[in-house]
Amino acid sequence: MNKLVAPLAGMLLAASAAAAPVDAVKDLAPGGRLRAAINFGNSVLAQKDPATGEPRGVSVALAKELGRQLGVPVDLVPFNEAGAVFEASKTGAWDVAFLAIDPVRAAEIGFTAAYVVIEGTYAVPAASKLKAIEDVDRDGVRIGVAKGSAYDLFLTRSLKHAQIVRATNTAEAVALLEQHQVEALAGVKQPLIAYAKTHPEVRVIPGRFMEIQQAMGTLKARTIGTAYLKHFVEAMKASGFVAKELAASGQHDATVAPPAP
Repeated sequence: MNKLVAPLAGMLLAASAAAAPVDAVKDLAPGGRLRAAINFGNSVLAQKDPATGEPRGVSVALAKELGRQLGVPVDLVPFNEAGAVFEASKTGAWDVAFLAIDPVRAAEIGFTAAYVVIEGTYAVPAASKLKAIEDVDRDGVRIGVAKGSAYDLFLTRSLKHAQIVRATNTAEAVALLEQHQVEALAGVKQPLIAYAKTHPEVRVIPGRFMEIQQAMGTLKARTIGTAYLKHFVEAMKASGFVAKELAASGQHDATVAPPAP
């Protein structure tokens, strides 16, 4: 962080650490506790410590810091798929969540700007004739996705020729590729690369078909809470908090999102 940016970041962090407005606390934690949905299906954002099983990662750290600033206890509500997080918004199962920004989700959720940017790409059999991102969207190609994921929503809007095959979760989507029921598997770049390293029969196509903007969100009706979250995320980015937590959880390939315009 350069000499000009550091003082500004410090000021933003100090401001965000001040006592949160009472109405923001009531909006984000109406039950007196902050229920934060954590998606362990996205290993860039959340993981379980292999030794202790304790939750960790940038989204876990942000949830805990938000609770600290609001002055309320934090309950982590675990999920294994982003689609399940979104569906749970309809039953009021959480107060804040960490999801990729998408127009379908934005109908129900008030989003901040992104705090992390990651990429969506494809894994294919090592011998596949599909070599580049643009090769995948063609007649006869089936693409496995986890239902309700950011890349499912994006590909649903953007594909012109290829067919989407939706699995209930990521594990089942991976099985579709392993069982040769699809020609390509869509997913977050980092987990796909990790999978390919231990499965030489699979390779990851270079490049990306989408940029995934990961943000925080709350129920759209909570307008005061949404406004507070937007300020909170910008302060966490500017202070170096997001970068520090990404590094601490080993996510060196993830990119901190730029400041909101």
